Amino acid sequence: MEAATLKDIARELNISVSTVSRALRDSYEINAETKRVVMECAARLHYRPNPIALSLKGSSSKAIAAIVPEIANYYFSQAINGIDEAANRRGYDVLIFQSHEAYEREVANLRQAVARRVDGVLISLSSQTSDVSHLQELQRQGMPIVQFDRVSAALDTPCVVADNFQGAFAATEHLIQTGRRRIAHLTIQPWLSITQERLAGYRAALEQYGLPYDENLVRFGTLGPDEVGPHVAELLALTPRPDAFFTASDRLALDCLAALRQRRISIPDEVALMGFTNLNVADMLSPSLSTVVQPATEIGRQAAERLLDIIERKQRVALPATTTTVPTTMLLRESTQAAVAA
Repeated sequence: MEAATLKDIARELNISVSTVSRALRDSYEINAETKRVVMECAARLHYRPNPIALSLKGSSSKAIAAIVPEIANYYFSQAINGIDEAANRRGYDVLIFQSHEAYEREVANLRQAVARRVDGVLISLSSQTSDVSHLQELQRQGMPIVQFDRVSAALDTPCVVADNFQGAFAATEHLIQTGRRRIAHLTIQPWLSITQERLAGYRAALEQYGLPYDENLVRFGTLGPDEVGPHVAELLALTPRPDAFFTASDRLALDCLAALRQRRISIPDEVALMGFTNLNVADMLSPSLSTVVQPATEIGRQAAERLLDIIERKQRVALPATTTTVPTTMLLRESTQAAVAA
């Protein structure tokens, strides 16, 4: 016989799963009679709480989890600095996990975080994560969650993000203002929030300047080092070929730069190149890389502050699941003829 679940109890009593969960956790929000009925039903169905539910009981651990796709990524290392600063200032430790851009690893990270009895979770989704049911279940169990950078609208949580739309719009507008008319866009998986927002900004700038959106100039994917080169080759084979590349990250821009150099394409004379993030080596490249700057440390700091505010509110009264958008800026360098004003 399969173990009973919260859904089985909810179905039996014709009440919501969240009500069952709160009743089993002895929440102040549920009246005594409802708690009694739920407990009796749970005993009758031989329900046993899962490890997540068990770990969420008890006193505060004064620790939070930060789950990021990759610590080696310059953006996320800076975001962690902001998270750590905010947490330490308020007396919390930070347990750092990395999903390595893998959905299954992300799920395992959450299990480990819960096993260590963290008080809340900060998360930026892996590039493979299109299903967020693992996070929805954790949230139903009462775990405070705040998303940052890569977020899902399917989760009703506070979010802290960069102004990806405006950053992409400004980058594309700059390329257009420097005379570019065939602007290719290299980006990652289409279901990610940052992909959608940056693509929308790119398209809006093209539309404002009367340029057609050509889906043949857009490439999606994991876009690892071995993938970018073939995409660049395909794009350069188009007629007419692109006269600019706008990438959704500076790491993509680095691979794009290598592929263009391999083909002896002059930058920015033949093709301009614009990134997004502002890697710490962007100004040391040859040519130096124009890029949109994401304030990673500030995003991490604000995300941690939001999470700690939720954790420390008495009885965890729900805060509005609002999105905080942090402005981006542009740094114009040699790769896009940076003499033109922003």
